[in-house]
Amino acid sequence: MGKVTRPQRRAFLTGGLLASAAVITGCSSKSDTKSAPKPAVVEAAATPSAAAGARPDSPSAAFARLVEGNKRWVDGTLQHPDRDPGRRQFVAEEQKPYGVILSCIDSRVPPELLFDTGIGDLFVMRTGGQVVSPVVTGSVEYGPMTAATPLIVVLGHQRCGAVKAAYTALKDNKPLPGNLQSIAEALRPAYEEISRQKHADPVDAMTRVHIRQTSADLRTNADLAPLVKKGNLAVVSAYYSLDTGQVEFLSGAPSA
Repeated sequence: MGKVTRPQRRAFLTGGLLASAAVITGCSSKSDTKSAPKPAVVEAAATPSAAAGARPDSPSAAFARLVEGNKRWVDGTLQHPDRDPGRRQFVAEEQKPYGVILSCIDSRVPPELLFDTGIGDLFVMRTGGQVVSPVVTGSVEYGPMTAATPLIVVLGHQRCGAVKAAYTALKDNKPLPGNLQSIAEALRPAYEEISRQKHADPVDAMTRVHIRQTSADLRTNADLAPLVKKGNLAVVSAYYSLDTGQVEFLSGAPSA
C-alpha cells in the first residue's frame, strides 16, 4: 500500500519547509526593527482564518463544507475564506487540506472559486477531461494517505471541450493530433458505454459516465479502498453547470 514511501515524502517536504523557515528567521538583523509590524504578522500566523471555521475531519463534514461553499458561489454571497496573509502564514510550514478535487483544465471551472475555499483547503489536480494516469492517481492518493484528507471529488462539467473532441475522434475513428489522443483513449470506456444506446446529448452523457467511472475506479483503488471501507474517506462524482454555477453530486456522497 506504499505506507513507507509516501509518508517519507511528506516528511521530507515538511522538513524542507521548517529548514527554510529557520534560515529566514536567522537572516533577520537589528536594522529590521525600524520596519516593524513583524510581531503582528507572527500573531496572525498563529491563528486560523476566523471566516473558515475548524477543518472538517470527516467525509460528511468536508462534503457539507463544499456544498455550503458552492451555494454561496451560486447565490453570489461569497465569503472568500482563508485568503489573507494571516492564513498564508498559518499554513506556511504544514498543510492539511480537507478535500481533493480532480477536475478539468477548463478555465471556467476553478475549484477553489466555485466551492468558495481558500489557501490550504484543497488539493487540486486538473487534467483535460479530468482523465487519470498513474501520476494523477498518485497525486489524488497523496492527501488521504499523508494528510488524512477525508474527501475526494471527481468534478466534470457541462460542455466539456476535451470530452467533445474525444467523442468525435472515437466516433469518426480519426485520432486527435499529438498527445491529445491519449485523452481520447482514456475516455474510450465512457464512449463505449454511452454508444450502447441513443442520447439527446451524447457528449454530456459521456461526461457523466466518465465522472462516475473515474470515481468508482478511485473508490476501489488498492490504497484508497481500505480508507473508504473504514469510513475515513468518501469518493464523490460531481458535475458542474457552466450556466448556473451549481455542482450536482452524482454518486458517493457521504451520509451525515
